[in-house]
Amino acid sequence: MERLGFVRVRQKGSHIVLKRGSLTCIVPERRELKLGTLSGMLDQADITVDELLDAMK
Repeated sequence: MERLGFVRVRQKGSHIVLKRGSLTCIVPERRELKLGTLSGMLDQADITVDELLDAMK
C-alpha cells in the first residue's frame, strides 16, 4: 500500500490506518488475509486488483 502512495498514520493493536489524500484504509497486520478482507481494503483504498499486483512487482 505504501508503494501506491499511502502513508501510515497510526496503529491501534493489530490494525494500521493508512491515508492517501482524502482516502483512508485500515489494514490488519497479518501475514495472510482472507479474500473478503483484501477486497474490503481495496474498496476503501479505491484500488483495483491489477494496480495492487503491479505495485507488488
